[in-house]
Amino acid sequence: MGLGSRMVPTEDSARKREIEDKLKQEQETLSFIRENLEKSDQLTKGMVSILSSFESRLMQLENSIIPVHKQTENLQRLQENVDKTLSCMDHVIGYYHVAKDTDRIIREGPTGRLDEYLSCIAKIQKAVDYFQDNNPDSPELNTVKSLFEKGKELLEAEFRSLLTRYSKPVPPILILDALGADLGPDEELEVQEDVVLEHLPEAVLQDIICISGWLTEYGRNQDFMNVYYQIRSSQLDRSIKGLKDHFRKNSASSGALYSPAVQTKRKDTPTKKLPKRPDHDHRLKLLSDPNDRSSTGKDDVLDIEIDSYIHCISAFVKLAQSEYALLTEIIPEHHQKKTFDSLIQEALDSLMLEGEGVVAAARRAILRHDYSAVLSIFPVLRHLKNNKGDFDNTLQGTAASTKNKLPALITSMETIGAKALEEFADSIKNDPDKEYNMPKDGTVHELTSNAILFLQQLLDFHETAGAMLASQESSSSSSYTSDFNKRLLSSYICKVLGNLQLNLLSKSKVYEDQALSAIFLHNNYNYILKSLEKSELIQLVTVTQKRAENSYRELIEQQILTYQRSWLKVTEHLTDRNMPVSQPGAKLKDKERQVVKDKFKGFNEGLEELCRTQKFWAVPDKDQRDFIRREQKRAVSEAYRNFLHRCANISFTKNPEKYHKYRPEEVEEMIDRLFDTSA
Repeated sequence: MGLGSRMVPTEDSARKREIEDKLKQEQETLSFIRENLEKSDQLTKGMVSILSSFESRLMQLENSIIPVHKQTENLQRLQENVDKTLSCMDHVIGYYHVAKDTDRIIREGPTGRLDEYLSCIAKIQKAVDYFQDNNPDSPELNTVKSLFEKGKELLEAEFRSLLTRYSKPVPPILILDALGADLGPDEELEVQEDVVLEHLPEAVLQDIICISGWLTEYGRNQDFMNVYYQIRSSQLDRSIKGLKDHFRKNSASSGALYSPAVQTKRKDTPTKKLPKRPDHDHRLKLLSDPNDRSSTGKDDVLDIEIDSYIHCISAFVKLAQSEYALLTEIIPEHHQKKTFDSLIQEALDSLMLEGEGVVAAARRAILRHDYSAVLSIFPVLRHLKNNKGDFDNTLQGTAASTKNKLPALITSMETIGAKALEEFADSIKNDPDKEYNMPKDGTVHELTSNAILFLQQLLDFHETAGAMLASQESSSSSSYTSDFNKRLLSSYICKVLGNLQLNLLSKSKVYEDQALSAIFLHNNYNYILKSLEKSELIQLVTVTQKRAENSYRELIEQQILTYQRSWLKVTEHLTDRNMPVSQPGAKLKDKERQVVKDKFKGFNEGLEELCRTQKFWAVPDKDQRDFIRREQKRAVSEAYRNFLHRCANISFTKNPEKYHKYRPEEVEEMIDRLFDTSA
């Protein structure tokens, strides 16, 4: 008990001391905090005092500085205003000196110094604007206005001068080279690269573009556009006329054109752009005087004119396209189509007038029944139709009256061409049967050769001819097809051949000798058939007449048979009719001997007469001539040999050589000389 009671007080003492220690520490901490708070209060009071003093001083400073700042700001604003005023004064004063500063340059003109000139014009224009806005009553306004107008006039004059001085016709050689790749497969010149038509030097072009741009924006009139189209129109027309003159001169001197600008092999000369025509040397004999040899020269002239016109058509398209490309660089966009329309009128009208001249010449020739004139229309019409797409594209955007010129010319040519075709067919049918006009030797009639030649040349233009005939149909032309046109042309050719056949049959009756009539028909039918086959006309004919070839062969065979019947008056003497029958060595009666003598005499005289007459007849076709001779030799020789064999043992005369004049071999030789005027 005693131990326990001693231990409790000890623990309490320790606890007490611990608490007292902590209390002491807390008191010390509290004292520290109080001291710090007192210091902080003192510092705060000091800071407040300082801030109050600073605020007071700052307010004093502000009250002193702000008036000074405002005064400075006002001074700066005043300075800026003064500077601006001085600058404006300088600027305004400059306007009053513009006329004086630019007068010399303006009056001397822009030649050779366009940039400097335009810069002066710009200064003058600004001066005009200034005076109009600020002092419209000032005399200076009239001065700068006058100077501006003078400058504009000189720019317009420079525009005209540059165009006039540097616009030259395109040389014909260059045009031909440019056309090299555009004339079609039968008309092509071999060129290695496209030929560029440069109308103006690049530096000049840039000056013209610059002047045009200024006149468009500031000139306030369109006179320069009229100047442009007038000058360029003249050059376009001169270029085409120069090409035409080049054709005439060179074709007349050499018959060919050559362009030294293209050092490459050419497929053909430009004058041979037209498809080759059959029997060209005799073309002008077509329905004209066959003895008129002077027509060949006229034909050459006609070919040159047609070649020239065709090339001029292509040249117009090429040059017009080139002119439009140039125009788009110089003329404002919304004026380009109208200016281009005006530019091409002179050249286009000349071409259309020349085309109408071709139509008018054909019309006059048809009135004279000279249907060969249609030949000049076909190549032109074909070329116009082939180039119509390029024409339409080139003239796109021009006036309707301009666009319709080419279609109107095409229609005129198709109409007159179709008329010539129909009248030609009628002329074949109605060609009179004149005895003096018939070939004495029964050869091919001029009408036949002319008709075939005409048809052969239609073959070169079969598409054009078919379309020409189709254009006269009452149905809408939009429904025409190539097959339809081919059938029309085939029907036309068959009509001509039918008319020709009827006319030949009528003409053959002029001959008194039926055999010569047969030879005449044979020669003509054979000539027609061979010509059809040779020229491939037969393919066109068979489109509507499948048996045409066989029909002509049958006609030829019929005429050969008719001719062979002419020999019956010779071979009829060699038949057994009235021939005496006797034994070898038996003596004939006088009447019987006379029968044999008459047979020999009739044969000899008939043979001699036919050979003498038919020697001067003609069968131009060697194969047919050999065939007719061969068949006639076979028939006559066989009959004659049989007759001689029957007479071998008959004693009908003391002088048999008087009657037996010809050996069979001699008879064959005589027949071999038929149709041979040189024998």
